[in-house]
Amino acid sequence: MVKKRESKSEAKSEPRPEKLLTEVELELMGILWKINEGSVNEVLLHLSPDRKLAYTSVSTVLRILEQKGVVGNRKEGRGHIYFPLLGKVDYEATSLHHLVDKVFDGTPSSLVKRLFDSEKMSAEDLREIQSLLDQRLR
Repeated sequence: MVKKRESKSEAKSEPRPEKLLTEVELELMGILWKINEGSVNEVLLHLSPDRKLAYTSVSTVLRILEQKGVVGNRKEGRGHIYFPLLGKVDYEATSLHHLVDKVFDGTPSSLVKRLFDSEKMSAEDLREIQSLLDQRLR
Protein backbone atom coordinates (compact mmCIF):
# COMPACT_ATOMS: atom_id res chain seq x y z
CA MET A 1 0.00 0.00 0.00
CA VAL A 2 1.34 3.41 -0.97
CA LYS A 3 1.23 6.09 1.66
CA LYS A 4 0.46 9.68 0.72
CA ARG A 5 2.76 12.37 2.01
CA GLU A 6 1.21 14.51 4.71
CA SER A 7 1.74 18.24 4.49
CA LYS A 8 3.57 19.76 7.41
CA SER A 9 3.63 23.35 8.47
CA GLU A 10 7.24 24.35 8.76
CA ALA A 11 8.94 27.43 10.11
CA LYS A 12 10.07 29.39 7.09
CA SER A 13 13.50 30.88 7.57
CA GLU A 14 13.85 31.93 3.93
CA PRO A 15 11.27 33.40 1.60
CA ARG A 16 9.24 30.87 -0.37
CA PRO A 17 7.54 31.81 -3.59
CA GLU A 18 3.75 31.53 -3.59
CA LYS A 19 3.97 30.06 -7.08
CA LEU A 20 6.70 28.28 -8.95
CA LEU A 21 9.04 30.48 -10.93
CA THR A 22 8.62 30.84 -14.68
CA GLU A 23 11.24 29.35 -16.99
CA VAL A 24 13.05 32.66 -17.54
CA GLU A 25 12.83 33.56 -13.83
CA LEU A 26 14.36 30.20 -12.95
CA GLU A 27 17.07 30.71 -15.59
CA LEU A 28 18.09 34.04 -14.02
CA MET A 29 17.84 32.63 -10.48
CA GLY A 30 20.17 29.82 -11.58
CA ILE A 31 22.72 32.42 -12.62
CA LEU A 32 22.38 34.34 -9.35
CA TRP A 33 22.72 31.11 -7.34
CA LYS A 34 25.91 30.39 -9.27
CA ILE A 35 27.51 33.85 -9.08
CA ASN A 36 25.96 34.88 -5.69
CA GLU A 37 25.29 38.43 -6.85
CA GLY A 38 25.57 40.55 -9.94
CA SER A 39 24.44 43.49 -12.01
CA VAL A 40 22.13 43.14 -14.99
CA ASN A 41 25.23 43.15 -17.24
CA GLU A 42 26.89 40.41 -15.18
CA VAL A 43 23.75 38.27 -15.39
CA LEU A 44 23.66 38.85 -19.17
CA LEU A 45 27.29 37.68 -19.44
CA HIS A 46 26.39 34.37 -17.76
CA LEU A 47 23.56 33.54 -20.15
CA SER A 48 24.43 30.88 -22.69
CA PRO A 49 25.74 32.41 -25.95
CA ASP A 50 22.69 31.26 -27.93
CA ARG A 51 20.30 32.86 -25.42
CA LYS A 52 19.33 36.29 -26.70
CA LEU A 53 17.76 38.43 -23.98
CA ALA A 54 17.86 42.22 -24.04
CA TYR A 55 19.26 44.21 -21.15
CA THR A 56 15.79 45.61 -20.47
CA SER A 57 14.26 42.11 -20.41
CA VAL A 58 16.79 40.86 -17.85
CA SER A 59 16.30 44.03 -15.79
CA THR A 60 12.51 43.60 -15.86
CA VAL A 61 12.66 39.93 -14.82
CA LEU A 62 15.07 40.73 -11.97
CA ARG A 63 12.67 43.41 -10.72
CA ILE A 64 9.78 40.92 -10.92
CA LEU A 65 11.85 38.46 -8.88
CA GLU A 66 12.47 41.25 -6.38
CA GLN A 67 8.72 41.96 -6.17
CA LYS A 68 8.14 38.25 -5.52
CA GLY A 69 10.57 38.49 -2.60
CA VAL A 70 13.10 35.97 -3.92
CA VAL A 71 15.74 38.50 -5.01
CA GLY A 72 17.11 41.55 -3.26
CA ASN A 73 19.23 44.40 -4.55
CA ARG A 74 21.48 47.15 -3.38
CA LYS A 75 22.35 50.36 -5.16
CA GLU A 76 25.91 50.50 -6.42
CA GLY A 77 26.96 53.52 -8.44
CA ARG A 78 24.32 54.15 -11.10
CA GLY A 79 23.10 50.57 -11.11
CA HIS A 80 21.93 47.79 -8.83
CA ILE A 81 23.50 44.58 -7.66
CA TYR A 82 21.00 41.70 -7.40
CA PHE A 83 21.36 38.75 -5.05
CA PRO A 84 19.17 35.74 -4.21
CA LEU A 85 17.11 35.84 -1.03
CA LEU A 86 15.75 32.37 -1.78
CA GLY A 87 18.26 29.55 -1.55
CA LYS A 88 18.53 26.95 -4.31
CA VAL A 89 17.95 24.07 -1.87
CA ASP A 90 14.79 25.76 -0.57
CA TYR A 91 13.46 26.24 -4.09
CA GLU A 92 14.28 22.63 -4.97
CA ALA A 93 12.22 21.51 -1.96
CA THR A 94 9.34 23.84 -2.85
CA SER A 95 9.22 22.71 -6.48
CA LEU A 96 9.55 19.05 -5.53
CA HIS A 97 6.69 19.30 -3.02
CA HIS A 98 4.60 21.01 -5.71
CA LEU A 99 5.43 18.25 -8.20
CA VAL A 100 4.57 15.46 -5.75
CA ASP A 101 1.32 17.15 -4.70
CA LYS A 102 0.06 18.31 -8.10
CA VAL A 103 1.38 15.71 -10.53
CA PHE A 104 1.81 12.58 -8.41
CA ASP A 105 -1.27 12.97 -6.19
CA GLY A 106 0.77 13.44 -3.02
CA THR A 107 2.54 10.11 -3.44
CA PRO A 108 6.35 10.46 -3.43
CA SER A 109 6.88 6.81 -4.39
CA SER A 110 5.03 7.48 -7.68
CA LEU A 111 7.53 10.19 -8.48
CA VAL A 112 10.44 7.87 -7.68
CA LYS A 113 8.96 5.08 -9.81
CA ARG A 114 8.52 7.48 -12.75
CA LEU A 115 12.11 8.66 -12.28
CA PHE A 116 13.37 5.07 -12.44
CA ASP A 117 11.20 4.33 -15.48
CA SER A 118 12.12 7.53 -17.36
CA GLU A 119 15.78 8.17 -16.66
CA LYS A 120 18.81 6.10 -17.56
CA MET A 121 20.83 5.70 -14.40
CA SER A 122 24.35 4.47 -14.05
CA ALA A 123 25.30 1.81 -11.55
CA GLU A 124 26.96 4.60 -9.54
CA ASP A 125 23.69 6.59 -9.48
CA LEU A 126 21.81 3.51 -8.27
CA ARG A 127 24.39 2.80 -5.56
CA GLU A 128 24.11 6.41 -4.35
CA ILE A 129 20.30 6.12 -4.25
CA GLN A 130 20.58 2.81 -2.40
CA SER A 131 22.92 4.41 0.12
CA LEU A 132 20.46 7.27 0.67
CA LEU A 133 17.63 4.78 1.18
CA ASP A 134 19.73 2.74 3.60
CA GLN A 135 20.50 5.88 5.65
CA ARG A 136 16.81 6.84 5.72
CA LEU A 137 15.72 3.38 6.87
CA ARG A 138 18.09 3.35 9.84
